[in-house]
Amino acid sequence: MATSKSDRATARDLNSGAIHLLRAMGRVDAEAGLTPARLSALSVLVFGGPVPLGRLARTEGVSSPTMTRLVDALEAAGLAAREAHPDSDRMVLVGATEEGRALMLGAAERRADVIVDALRALSAHERRVLREAAPLLGQLAAGIVSAPAPTRRRPARPRASRWCRPQSRARERPE
Repeated sequence: MATSKSDRATARDLNSGAIHLLRAMGRVDAEAGLTPARLSALSVLVFGGPVPLGRLARTEGVSSPTMTRLVDALEAAGLAAREAHPDSDRMVLVGATEEGRALMLGAAERRADVIVDALRALSAHERRVLREAAPLLGQLAAGIVSAPAPTRRRPARPRASRWCRPQSRARERPE
């Protein structure tokens, strides 16, 4: 299916907006006192419930050893706890503690407060458009997550121009 120029422009605008919004939220999230990786893992636990460590690692896009270190830190801070998996002696579930839940909900409220303040700077029409588009962003994200991974293309190798091609000694002109 061909992509229209307007779809491509919309994709670029959404990508840019998402990056800027995440960067701005990073400053707000710093108030939680956790690294972005720890806060993200805690968010999965609070809003998604207890999960096996391996699934948490896959959700966050990190290796199991990396997630083990993140969970160790969350556990040491009293924000997460490991518990036995009800169906398997070999698996462990990781869940948020009440302290972790309170911290994450506070962080989510700070994000919402900052966004509400920013929305107030927009016109009524712009706020209405964003209100209508907000649920679509979740659908868009779900479609991207469920899409097959793109095949990696090797970047084209730049062709050497005559100015950067190695010269053989036989071609050198005597001075």
